[in-house]
Amino acid sequence: MTPRLRIVHGREAAARTLLQRQALEDFAASDDLRASIASLFGEPLSPAEVVARIIAEVRAQGDEALRRYSALLDGAVPQAFRVPPERIAEAWERIRPALREALQQAAERIRAFHTRQYASSWLEWDGQGGALGQIIRPLQRVGIYAPHGRAPYPSSLLMAAIPARVAGVPEVVVATPPRDGALNDAILAAAYVAGVEEVYALGGAQAIAALAYGTESVRRVDKIMGPGNLFVVLAKRQVYGAVDIDQLPGPTETLLIADETANPAYVAADLLAQAEHDPLASAILITPSEALARAVQGEVERQIERLSRRRIIEEALSARGGIALVANLDEALDLANAYAPEHLCLLTADPWGLVGRVQNAGGIFVGELSSEALGDYLVGPSHIMPTMGTARFSSPVNVWDFLKITSVFSVSAPTARQISPAAIVLAEEEGLTAHAEAIRLRLGDLTEEGR
Repeated sequence: MTPRLRIVHGREAAARTLLQRQALEDFAASDDLRASIASLFGEPLSPAEVVARIIAEVRAQGDEALRRYSALLDGAVPQAFRVPPERIAEAWERIRPALREALQQAAERIRAFHTRQYASSWLEWDGQGGALGQIIRPLQRVGIYAPHGRAPYPSSLLMAAIPARVAGVPEVVVATPPRDGALNDAILAAAYVAGVEEVYALGGAQAIAALAYGTESVRRVDKIMGPGNLFVVLAKRQVYGAVDIDQLPGPTETLLIADETANPAYVAADLLAQAEHDPLASAILITPSEALARAVQGEVERQIERLSRRRIIEEALSARGGIALVANLDEALDLANAYAPEHLCLLTADPWGLVGRVQNAGGIFVGELSSEALGDYLVGPSHIMPTMGTARFSSPVNVWDFLKITSVFSVSAPTARQISPAAIVLAEEEGLTAHAEAIRLRLGDLTEEGR
């Protein structure tokens, strides 16, 4: 029998229990994971130590290390790491027509949304011969990790590759792991519809290392994007600095705020949809209505009976799911802003009245028809969003992730005469006398010339 979804009473209790997150390293402590590492590597290593070893060996040995870890961790070594373009096109033709149409529609909506984010370079002359401005250029080469663990996620590939294409990145590269020696047709088809021609049959930390440092088969990239398992996340952390990364995603999370007007069947369905991602997923409801909380409990028990990923859902809801009963919607919003969820869903009588009060969230899903599940696929914004509370300072994947700004300086004589004395004062205060002299030399010449 499915355990009843727990209810926590009061904002303080909710903050101490349901809304407490584990640190990334804490997810590495399971006995099963440690046993698996010891079996594969012949000694007890932490996940971070495993990742450091893989990265060091890929850097030193290139493709040889990739082949070794593909055999050890993926169970097979491809004939070539790069997937032939005809294999990508074949996958597009081989998938069922309904999936082709869905991928195409999703791609069009994602592209349309991100096209609105684009900004242009600018240059402003001061009328005296000087100018200031900025040049916006796309990154040259971006690597996208497309996971294929418990399930394939072609949608995640679209959510990263299409914003990169909108930004003008000329080289978009995908790494995706084979399972049982074969690549997933849906992932390859997503690469096809996103216009990605360079795909590598590589997974895990070894894929991240290859993208970051390059091997004989894989040229290094400028930035690595995309979600992945613990080892992928740790690898992104360790290569950061050699390349840029998007974020260090933790387990996915959804926080629902609902009042007595919400449909309990919708609320329960949203919690179950979130929980089926992963046993580590968080699915939480905050409500001032005890009647809704009880009704949602019952709906969860009824709906879970017919779901294919029931065991995963039960594990996630038992460990990281639940309902917080609070006094009012003000308390619910305070808790949500402190938690800074990846997905914040507003199922209330006046959801738009709450939107302006949300300070921290990866995405706000307004109203009962705006399910997070729909946002995962076809609404338009990228579903790769900040987790683990990083929505306090981070954003979903967007066009700006693939752009860089170069500042342009041209100082006219009048401006140089105006600002040089202050610059000299600041340089001397910092003890940088050569800076001060470089400015003073020009200022003296300007004064002599009367410019």
